[in-house]
Formats: sequence, structure tokens, C-alpha cells
Amino acid sequence: MAHLSLSQVGITFHRGGKSSEVLRDVNLDIAKGEFVSIIGHSGCGKSTVLNIVAGLLKASTGGVLLDGKEVNAPGPDRAVVFQNHSLLPWLTVRENVGLAVDKVLKGKKSRAERSQWIEHNLALVNMMHAADKRPNEISGGMKQRVGIARALAMEPTVLLMDEPFGALDALTRAHLQDQTMEIQQRLKNTVIMITHDVDEAVLLSDRIVMMTNGPSATIGEILPVPLARPRRRLDLVEDATYVHARAAVLEFLYARHAKPALAA
Repeated sequence: MAHLSLSQVGITFHRGGKSSEVLRDVNLDIAKGEFVSIIGHSGCGKSTVLNIVAGLLKASTGGVLLDGKEVNAPGPDRAVVFQNHSLLPWLTVRENVGLAVDKVLKGKKSRAERSQWIEHNLALVNMMHAADKRPNEISGGMKQRVGIARALAMEPTVLLMDEPFGALDALTRAHLQDQTMEIQQRLKNTVIMITHDVDEAVLLSDRIVMMTNGPSATIGEILPVPLARPRRRLDLVEDATYVHARAAVLEFLYARHAKPALAA
């Protein structure tokens, strides 16, 4: 049985007497510890898929199973990192992470254990030096690192990332991509990431899920990325497997992004 399974997932939004089918027949099985990226053009329903897995949206058809249990509401077993860090501006970095830890782990860990756990997760993303600063005192990249630490501190079974590096400059983005790979390899957690960036998808992923254009978007193709880990971006620039995977994603996005029946 798959760790996470999406079966015949579809969703239709109704507004003002009109219906709009955003997703149709999305089927995807994800193994424990797998890093999967979902890529596609704007408006293809990538974030909608993520929100259904997160329990923030309810599918109109089909459903999601996590370890055999139906997903129908948000839960601490699925933590989300958004493009906007969503930190509370009046709390310090430590307090922002602590808020999530206290919400999820109070009763499971003692106060001292929770305090140590907060420090551990800030150290994972190299943010201990700024633990007592507030969000307006740190950079955008640092805010995203705090958002990742907060999500990891909830001990989620699945980490969901919605274009987490999209608003960052190129150097900060590259640094956080490297850090994300390192953390995921250390923790062996399951990650689903939404991205528009082909190079990011190929660098980070075990598989890349390519979505067709909407309306009624679905999975057009799934590309395995058989690159050994750990991965170093400079080593991969001329790697044949990397180059082939990158070309395959680009070719899908710009030549075969219609629905499978129309793309043949």
C-alpha cells in the first residue's frame, strides 16, 4: 500500500450559478521518504492538489489516503510551507516555532523537551543566531528558513511546500534548495513541492509530476529522476541524466502540455 495515495481526485468550484472544473481524475501514489515535485503552467491546479492533500480543500470526486486513512481535514501529520512565510510579526523567531510546537506536542513532550525541540529545528535550518529576532529584523530567506523549521517541528508525516522559494533572489534560493535536500536526506521525510522552476524540480526530486493545462487539469506525465544522492548542483550541470530530465520537462511544458488524449 502506498504511503500517500490520490485516487480519482477531482474538484469543481461553484460560483454565481456557474461551475468550473479545476481538476479531474488525478491519480498518484507516493512512497514514504519520496521527494515529489508538481510542475505545470499557471492555473493548472498545482496548488489545488496540494491544498486537497493538506485538507484545506475537499475533493468533489475521489479522495486522498495517508497510511490507509482518509484525509478530509487539516492535521499535524501534514505541515505546509507557503511562498509567503506567514510568520506572526509580534513574535520572535523562537516564539513563532514554539507556537506550532506547543500546539502539536503539548502533552507529548515536557516543557523542557519542547524547548530543546525548538532549538533543534532552528539549528536544522541554521537560524539559532537569530532566534530572538522578530520577522521584520531578518531577511526574506531567513523568514522562509523559519517557516521550514516551524513545519518540521510539528513532526509531520508529509511536508507540503507551495513554491517555498519563489519570492527569493537566485543565490538565497539556491542556498535554501541545498539546505532542503540536506534536511530531507537526514530526516527521510516525505515531501511534495509545487514549483514553476524546472531546474529546481530536477535538482530536488525523485519524481516530477507534470500537470496538463486547465480547466479540468490532470497528470499528463510522471518523470523519474534517477540521480544519486547527495546531489551537488555544480556536479550536475553537464550530467547526462540531469540534462535529459530537464529537457523532458521543458519539452512537456512547451510542446505537450495539453490533456493526454490531445497530446498524442
